Amino acid sequence: MIPAIFGLSGLTLTDDERAFFRDSQPAGYILFGRNIANREQLRRLTDDLRTLDGRTNLPILIDQEGGRVARMKAPEWPDFPSGAAFDALYERAPASAIEAARLNAMALASILSEVGITVDCLPLLDVRQPGASDVIGDRALGSEPMRVAALGRAILGGLQDGGVVGIVKHIPGHGRALLDSHAELPVVTASDLDLQSDLAPFAALRDAAVARFTRTLSALLGAGLPVIMALRVTRGALGNRAMERAIDGVCERVASGRTIAEPMEQCGLFPPLLVQIVSLGEQTGRLDETLAQASTAFEDRTEQSLRVVTTILPPALIVTLAVVVGFVVLAILLPLLELQESIG
Repeated sequence: MIPAIFGLSGLTLTDDERAFFRDSQPAGYILFGRNIANREQLRRLTDDLRTLDGRTNLPILIDQEGGRVARMKAPEWPDFPSGAAFDALYERAPASAIEAARLNAMALASILSEVGITVDCLPLLDVRQPGASDVIGDRALGSEPMRVAALGRAILGGLQDGGVVGIVKHIPGHGRALLDSHAELPVVTASDLDLQSDLAPFAALRDAAVARFTRTLSALLGAGLPVIMALRVTRGALGNRAMERAIDGVCERVASGRTIAEPMEQCGLFPPLLVQIVSLGEQTGRLDETLAQASTAFEDRTEQSLRVVTTILPPALIVTLAVVVGFVVLAILLPLLELQESIG
C-alpha cells in the first residue's frame, strides 16, 4: 500500500486507472467536480473504488465546505452556507453559532455518507486578515483566532456525529497570504508574533489532531493492518507535516525492532500522556483498544478547553467595552474640566 491519496479522471474508472490503482494500492482517494454528476453515479463510483480496493473502510475524501467550495452542487444536492455565515451569527449569539456550525456539519455529513464519502476536508482554521487574497475570504470562520477554533471544533464534532471524518486546513494558515497559492507562490513576511495568531486555532485544536491520530491508528490496527503499514496510512491521512515527519521517524525505528512508544517520546511532538498510553497498549497487547480510549479522552479535553474559551469570551468583551467607554468618557470630560479651570 502507498501512503498517498489519489484522484481520478472522470465519472467512472477507466481500465488504465483500475490497473494502476490495483497495483499501487493507495491509502485512499479524493473526488473533485469532474468525478460527480448525480447521486446514483457517485454512489456507483465510490462502491466501485471499495470493490477494487477490498476495504469497506476505504478513505474517500472530498472538499465540501459550503458556499463557493462545493464539489457536490445544487440542484442535485442542497446549498450549504460558507464559514462567514457562522462568523456573523457568532457576533450576535456565540452559543447559537457553535450549535449551528455543528448541525450544519452533521447535515453535510449525511449527504456525504449517502454517496459513500467518508472524509471531508473541513473545517478551515485560517484566520481571515484584512487586505489578504480572497482565496480564503468568506470561507473563513472569522478573524479572531479563538472564535475560529471554537467554530472549527463544532464542525469537526458535527461531521463525526454524521459518520464522516473532518480534516482541518490549511496549516499553517492561509488567511494572511496576499496571493492565491493555486496560481502563484505567496510570501508572508509577518513577524513571529503576528504569525502566532494564525497558528492559534491549530494549537487550540492540538488535542483534536492527536485524537484523530489515535482514532485512525486504532481503526487500522483493529482492521488487521501491520503496525508499520497502519502508521504510514495514518500519516497520509493527517494533513499535518510535523506529525508526518514524526511518524516517518517512528516507522524507521519500529522497523529496526523498537517499540512505538520509545521513538514517539524521543521526537518530542506527541503528548507524554499519549506516549504512556501507547506503551501500556504495547505491553498488554491491546494497542488498538487503548488507542480508541485515548482518542475519546483527547476529544473530551479539546471540548473542555474550547468550552472554557467560549465561557470567558463574553466577560472579556464586557471588560474591553468598559475600558473603551472609560477612555471615551475621559476624552469628553478632560477638555470640559480644563475649560472650567480657565474660566474660573
